[in-house]
Amino acid sequence: MRIKKSVSKNSVSYSVIENVRDINGKSTTKVVEALGNEKEIREKHPGVDPEEWARAYAKKLTEQKKQKSAVIIAKYNPRKIVEHNQRRSFNVGYLFLQSVYYQLGLQHTTRTIQEKYQFHYDLNEILSKLIYMRVLHPTSKKNSFEQAQSLLEGIQCEPHQLYRALDVLKKETDFIQQTVYKNSLKLVNRHKKILYYDCTNFYFEIEQEDGDKQFGISKENRPNPIVQMGLFMDASGLPLAFSIFRGNDNEQGSLKPLEKRILKDFELSQFVVCTDAGLSSEKNRIYNTLGKRGFITTQSIKKLKKHLKEWALDPSGWHVRPGDKAIHLSDVDDSSENQTTYFKERWIKEGNLEQRLLVTFSPKYKNYQQTIRERQIERALKKVKKPSSLKKKRPNDPARFIQAQYTTGDGEVAKKAHFSIDEGSIQKEAKYDGFYGVCTNLESDPLELIRINQQRWEIEESFRIMKSELKSRPVYVRKEDRIEAHFLTCFLALLTYRIVEQKLEEAFTCPAVIQKLRNMEVMEVSGEGYVPLYERDELTDKLHKVFGFRTDYEIVPIKDMKKILKQLKKTK
Repeated sequence: MRIKKSVSKNSVSYSVIENVRDINGKSTTKVVEALGNEKEIREKHPGVDPEEWARAYAKKLTEQKKQKSAVIIAKYNPRKIVEHNQRRSFNVGYLFLQSVYYQLGLQHTTRTIQEKYQFHYDLNEILSKLIYMRVLHPTSKKNSFEQAQSLLEGIQCEPHQLYRALDVLKKETDFIQQTVYKNSLKLVNRHKKILYYDCTNFYFEIEQEDGDKQFGISKENRPNPIVQMGLFMDASGLPLAFSIFRGNDNEQGSLKPLEKRILKDFELSQFVVCTDAGLSSEKNRIYNTLGKRGFITTQSIKKLKKHLKEWALDPSGWHVRPGDKAIHLSDVDDSSENQTTYFKERWIKEGNLEQRLLVTFSPKYKNYQQTIRERQIERALKKVKKPSSLKKKRPNDPARFIQAQYTTGDGEVAKKAHFSIDEGSIQKEAKYDGFYGVCTNLESDPLELIRINQQRWEIEESFRIMKSELKSRPVYVRKEDRIEAHFLTCFLALLTYRIVEQKLEEAFTCPAVIQKLRNMEVMEVSGEGYVPLYERDELTDKLHKVFGFRTDYEIVPIKDMKKILKQLKKTK
C-alpha cells in the first residue's frame, strides 16, 4: 500500500491506496482509506508531520494485511532423515469432545475432588483423556494411555497415576454424576419430565466369580461372569445417572435405589418413569405412584389374566383417536402399508395397585412379527432335519416351534424321538401378532402415552453405543473400585458424545461421527503450524460451525492453534 497526495489551492489531502486486480485480471487502483487534509491530521495527531505520518500509517496497514494473508512456505530436505520417535501427525477430532468436557464444568469438578484428597497428580488431565480415548480409541487403560500420545496435546501424567485416579473416581462417582447433570442444564435442553430406565450387563474374560462379577443371565449369551448396569435417560436421549450391581441380582431391585438418588441429589421430584415389563414389578409401580411421579411400562398380553387377555384380543372396541367411533379389526386394512396404530383401554385393579391398561394393534407390527416368525420356522425345519443341532429352547429360539414325539403310530414307545413342526405352537403365538400392551397410572392422552413408550428405543440405543462404539466390554480392570470408575468414564463418554450429536441436530449416524473424529488428524510443520490430513466434508463443516473454531485451513499457524486450545478451555 502507498499514499496518494492530492494538492488543491487551499489544502493538501492524503489517502491510502493499493493496486488490485478485478475478476478478469485487470489492474486498478483502490482507495483503502481517506486520511483527511493536513489540518485534520494535525488536529488528530498534534506535533506530527502529516506526510510522514501518512506514509507510516500506510506501512502499518501493509504489515497488518501481510500477517492476515501471509503464505507459509515450508522447506524440506530430501536428504535429511527424520528423527527417531518424533511424532509428526496428531488427532484434533478430540477438540470437539474437549469443548463439551469444559462446558460441562468437569475441570471445576475435578479441582474440587483434588482439593478434597490433596493428591499431586492432575485429575482433570486424566479424566478428560480417559473420556476422549473412550470415544476415539476404546481399549484397555494401559493402551488408552499409549494412544493418548496421538492427541495434539498428548497426555501429561504417568501410567501409575492413571490407575490411582480410578480409585478416587469410584469414590466420587455419585458427586460427578450430580454435578455434570446440573452443569449440563446450562449447555443443552434436557426434557426431564419423562425418564427412561433400563438395565444391561457387561462381561469379563475370566472364569471365576469374584465380588460383583457373578454368573448371571448374560444379554449376549456369554459364559463369563458379569456385572450389571442400571441407567436412567431423559427424553432428550441424554444419560442421567447409572449404578453398578452384582451380576446375579434381580434387575427389578436396582430401580428404586437409583431413583431415590435422583430425587435427592438431582433435585427432581415430578417425572414419569418408563420401563419395560421385566423391570416393572408391582413394588416399583406402586413406588412411582407416590408424590408427583408416575409410571409407564410395557405389559405382556400373554401374561394377563384370562378375562383381560380375552378383552385385549377382542377385535371389537378399537379406536384411532380418543372419543371417536369404535372400530372392528375385521374392517381394518391388514397390510403392512397401513401405518395406523389402533388402541383400546380400561382401568384394572390387582392387589393394591390400580392402573390403566392400554393395548395397541398395528398392522405394520403384525406383518413384521409374521415375517420374523416365518424365518424362524424355516430355521426350525432345518433343525428338524438335523436333530443334533437342537439345544435348550430360549424364548426366541426357532426350536420352540419343534415338538418331539416318542411313540409310534401304534402308540408304542419309540427308540428314537421323531421331531416335527408344532403347528399348535405357531398358531398360539400368531394370535398375538400386532398387539402390544402398556400399563400406567397416568390419565394422559392415549396417543401421547404410545409416543412416550415408543421412545424407549433410545435407551436401548445408548447401551448399543456403549457396547459397540465405546467398547465398554469386555472389562479389563479387575478391582471392584476400578470397575465402577471404568463405567463412570463410559457414562461420561456417552453423555459427551450425545451432546455432540444433539448439537449436530442428529443429522449424522453415530458410527459416522465417531469415525470422522478419529480420522481428523493434522501434520505438524515444524515451527510453522498444522496441515489437515483429513477430508473436509459436510460433517467437518458442521462440526466447525457448531463449535466455533476451524482446523481445516490449508495450514493452521501455531499461534492460531494455541488460541483455539485456550478458547476451548476458557472458564465458563
